Amino acid sequence: MGAEMKITAIISGGNINFDFALSFLEKHPVDCLIGADRGIEFLKKAEMTPDYIVGDFDSAGSDALVHFREKGVEIREFKPEKDDTDTQLAVNLAIEKGSTCIYILGGTGSRLDHVLGNIQILGQAAEAGIECFLIDENNRIRVINNKVSIKKSEQYGKFVSVVAHTTEVKGLDLVGFYYPLSNYTMSCNQALGLSNEIIAEEALISVTEGALIVIESRD
Repeated sequence: MGAEMKITAIISGGNINFDFALSFLEKHPVDCLIGADRGIEFLKKAEMTPDYIVGDFDSAGSDALVHFREKGVEIREFKPEKDDTDTQLAVNLAIEKGSTCIYILGGTGSRLDHVLGNIQILGQAAEAGIECFLIDENNRIRVINNKVSIKKSEQYGKFVSVVAHTTEVKGLDLVGFYYPLSNYTMSCNQALGLSNEIIAEEALISVTEGALIVIESRD
């Protein structure tokens, strides 16, 4: 038998569509819920109690922090002068607790530095053999270093884009796409893999070397 799945959701402090996030969490039950810094404000508003909250809480309202402290939620508080972002701390905790799949909500928004940083975190999870997704109402982003299949009936949006996460990705295959590729070497300086579409019932993306950002998106 395979290893038991443990799914964790992290609510981060970026832009978050309340209705979308609430609906997503209702449709995707999780085993562990972590609030990262300002993400705890969403959890308080949604009347959800996380298993853990982490961060330096420089951007979270004190009311939410007090609320969860009174509820006895385990709080891991850090000084603002730290090496890791709050989302990174939350992912580290999720991995420490044995998560096999991680959803990050509130990890995108207008701060492109944070968005890029969060995509880097996806790469760390991929190296650890853990599925990790950065999700908002328009995008589902992951990093792979082997292969993934996407059923057309289950894809997140109309478009699928692939971008090299490492300097080079070798042995890239795109099967079942409008623009297929076979044993292709993609550089991190290329935009060749943007806005592809699935044309088969199931599509396959695979690499033999390197790591690849996979973005499913919708307008």
